[in-house]
Amino acid sequence: MPLIIFLLLPLLFLLIFLNVATLSFTHLGLTPNGAILFLTASVLGSMINIPLSRRQVAISPRRRLPFPFYFFYYPPVVQKQSIYFNVGGAGIPAIFSIYLLFTRSPFLPAFLGIIVVAIVTKLIARPVQGVGIVMPAFIPPIAAAAVALILASSQAAPVAYVAGTLGTLIGADLLNWRKIQSLGAHAVSIGGAGIFDGIFLVGIVAAFLG
Repeated sequence: MPLIIFLLLPLLFLLIFLNVATLSFTHLGLTPNGAILFLTASVLGSMINIPLSRRQVAISPRRRLPFPFYFFYYPPVVQKQSIYFNVGGAGIPAIFSIYLLFTRSPFLPAFLGIIVVAIVTKLIARPVQGVGIVMPAFIPPIAAAAVALILASSQAAPVAYVAGTLGTLIGADLLNWRKIQSLGAHAVSIGGAGIFDGIFLVGIVAAFLG
């Protein structure tokens, strides 16, 4: 019996998390069924990447040989790099943010919040060779929640979601576009990996502010 309980604990924690997340997302104007659909679509969408560009990049510089072979060099090592747009980490949250911006979120606080979160995520996001852009997932939701409570405490939930989502995408991914292209990773996804984690947590934290 204790072994069965131990094995069922992860499932129990998952069910509790889903119930809390579903309830919290109703504060953003979603119905319980709509919240479940949104969460499910975000998780499943995180596995879908839409290709944006594909190019050849040099991952090691060419080297000249010593004299007397000075005029010869080793050719650079070249590989193909693909850049993708992640549906669950960028597409669905961005669409929902735009919806909130026109229905529930005051524009000016959300706009200022986007700028603040974009600056914060730009400063903490790090390009990692062979991997992509990485950052601590807990920073965007904390920054978004703080700026929302300061700028629009009565409507903090939608402001935090819009600022956290769009600000993270702009600051961590779009403002690092040139760095992304210079990384040696075979595939880089906008809104993928750690960016998805941060944006997903933004939604949970923002919903609790309601």
